[in-house]
Amino acid sequence: MSYKTICHTVDGRGVARLTLARPEKHNALSAAMIGELTDAAARLGADQTVRAVVLDAEGKSFCAGGDLEWMREQFGADRQTRIAEARRLAMMFKALNDMPKPLVARVHGNAFGGGVGLISVCDVVIAAEGVTFGLTETRLGLIPATISPYVVARIGEGRARPLFMSARLFDVLEARALGLVTAVVAADQLDAAIKAEVATYFAAAPGAAGRAKRLARSLGAPITDAVIAATIEQLADTWETDEAREGVRAFFDRREPSWRT
Repeated sequence: MSYKTICHTVDGRGVARLTLARPEKHNALSAAMIGELTDAAARLGADQTVRAVVLDAEGKSFCAGGDLEWMREQFGADRQTRIAEARRLAMMFKALNDMPKPLVARVHGNAFGGGVGLISVCDVVIAAEGVTFGLTETRLGLIPATISPYVVARIGEGRARPLFMSARLFDVLEARALGLVTAVVAADQLDAAIKAEVATYFAAAPGAAGRAKRLARSLGAPITDAVIAATIEQLADTWETDEAREGVRAFFDRREPSWRT
């Protein structure tokens, strides 16, 4: 399968590499990338030769979050279309979260908004020193809606609340303390750390590894269809607010939004 916004390879050992490939846009999640990641997750999950999946990215950033052009399009759409687009985004995160393979994130540069969502659906997150994180949606008058079940499952409600509301940036050491990141290594040791992590899964029976992942998920906070549907509705609602219009408009106008003091 040929993709335009991601790269997808599988080596002879069965290690898949799923690479975000919009470096000129800091790997922001466009409509095309959302669809391609969903498709790739389904394909890799069903491929019996795949033993583990590494999620990484080209360029300076891991993922800058949602594509602002894609978001701006939602303001001119009707509610049904907004909900459909929000559902596509939510189903992408669900597909990655449910993939019955070990999913290891290789993180460098920045990870904001939806980028934090991508990290939260991974089983292990190895980040380079100096990475910056942020749930930055409220800076734009938006909310971290479709990623929220996975972020809360990862770090807990109490830790998520201030990050959701303030949209402040935080460093990789705080991300590790929060439980968002598993390990922090020097940038020149990142590939070696990924290789060592992936090697641990070859001692496990592939089917049992997938079932063990499903077991662990079942014992955590349930991310049901109803929970996902509620986040979709909330994102669609937020796209209809004056604050969201002002925040996104201010971004493209290269000015501060009205609430910034």
